[in-house]
Amino acid sequence: MGFCAYGSGSGKTTLLTKLIPTLTARGLRLSVIKHAHHKFDVDKPGKDSYRLREAGAVQTLVASDIRWALMTERQRIPELAANPVNLEELLPQLDHEAIDLVLVEGFKQAGINKIEIHRPSLGYPLLALDDPSIIAVATDTHLGNMATPTLDLNNPEAIADFIEQWMKDLTP
Repeated sequence: MGFCAYGSGSGKTTLLTKLIPTLTARGLRLSVIKHAHHKFDVDKPGKDSYRLREAGAVQTLVASDIRWALMTERQRIPELAANPVNLEELLPQLDHEAIDLVLVEGFKQAGINKIEIHRPSLGYPLLALDDPSIIAVATDTHLGNMATPTLDLNNPEAIADFIEQWMKDLTP
């Protein structure tokens, strides 16, 4: 299940930070994949893991008894560096036995079912009009009659209801 929008500042992360606790309170185990449009770093300069990665490691896995994180330097892998990151590369990295649902922020071009976050006040086009993978639009205003279901962007409970029903409809 993806969450997409045209442009930043639409509220994707804000919605997810409200939706994740709502869904986990209902017993769902979630993973999140977030697309970043810029260089980012989850490591801190001066830490051992940072120093090892900066020394040239392609992958650095940092682990403790409570969490682990894998960092992969794509620019050091020629067959990956030449191409943009995509979900097909990332999804296999997750432990699918440990989760019920993957929430994806960004990756609006990916061929997955998506909920579009749309705020008309930002002036961006409504993607659902041209993208059949968008199964609902979460918005902060009335959009008129649409074939695609609309959801109240400010009501994470209702969006969670929609997602749970969508999951039930997928299960034979």
